[in-house]
Amino acid sequence: MALDRITLSHFRNHAASRLDGSAKINLLFGENGAGKTNVLEALSLLAPGRGLRRAGLPDMAGNEGVGGFAVSAQLDCEDGIGAVQLGTGTSADRPGRRLVQINGAEASAVALGEWLAVGWLTPAMDRLFTDSAGARRRYMDRLALALDPAHARYASRYEAALRERNRLLASEVAPDPQWLTSLETQLAESGAALALGRASMVERLSEALAALPVAPFARPALSYLAGGALNAHELASELARQRARDRAAQRTLTGPHRDELEVTMAGSGMPAASCSTGEQKAMLIAMTLAHAELAAAGRPGVLLLDEVAAHLDPLRREALFERLRTGGAQVWLTGTELPPFAAIEGEAAIWRVAGGRVTRV
Repeated sequence: MALDRITLSHFRNHAASRLDGSAKINLLFGENGAGKTNVLEALSLLAPGRGLRRAGLPDMAGNEGVGGFAVSAQLDCEDGIGAVQLGTGTSADRPGRRLVQINGAEASAVALGEWLAVGWLTPAMDRLFTDSAGARRRYMDRLALALDPAHARYASRYEAALRERNRLLASEVAPDPQWLTSLETQLAESGAALALGRASMVERLSEALAALPVAPFARPALSYLAGGALNAHELASELARQRARDRAAQRTLTGPHRDELEVTMAGSGMPAASCSTGEQKAMLIAMTLAHAELAAAGRPGVLLLDEVAAHLDPLRREALFERLRTGGAQVWLTGTELPPFAAIEGEAAIWRVAGGRVTRV
């Protein structure tokens, strides 16, 4: 068991919801718009990053609240540490600033990742293979962050240095070469660490996927395509050499912000973007389950699956439930009705969600 005694205060349509007595597999069911996904989003905020919707913090506060929100949960550890209290939210006076507490003490969002690994699969992710390269880079970063909390620091430092270099490149006044060199050093150091984190994640995930049976979920093959050198010195040199080109383009054309994740169907080599909708969904599920096992190694893991069972045939649904039973992560599922989850009703903790209220069944 990972998370229990979960509370949501003024979070979206949940004025005051509490979930006690969680299990390894947990199910939230109710009509569309009841607030099921809002509970999953709240849980996703107990990890670094912007949560499963990537929404702005002010948008998460309930309309009838005081302007801020709070999410908290008790993390049960099995290594003798005991229970750890995790919390996050915003205040009414500063709705855009995220607050984090661990055992009542202020902490950074990155510190949450040292205690808990959170992963998710939502209907919005069904477009991953046909979406932009930027969407796949964000996907890689989220998976890498769950394996290494420091990945968030590399990403933020890289983005800050990239914005500044691009600002200088687009300036009408020629930038100071020494200032560019300093920026490029920062960009290369954080960029190399960022790229290596992505490459390591893809390699580990590929190994985990290769060990899985092909059926009943289609098995994807992953390739990491780097947008620049993976070595800081080489990346800095490459940036310096390309100043004239980048100045003409008014933006940086080399670096991990140009990375791509290539996904194909194992065996056939068919690009995932060209596969059927069902095959794409099956590959996403395979990737999500394999990554959850990697992320949960050595610390508690939580897997959030939004409306995943309704789109699977009975064979794949049962195979999914079996993988969830034997996996290392605590699981939270959502659905509009109970019949698709009949196979796990006897072992799952079940809550009905209606109008932003949660009731234990």
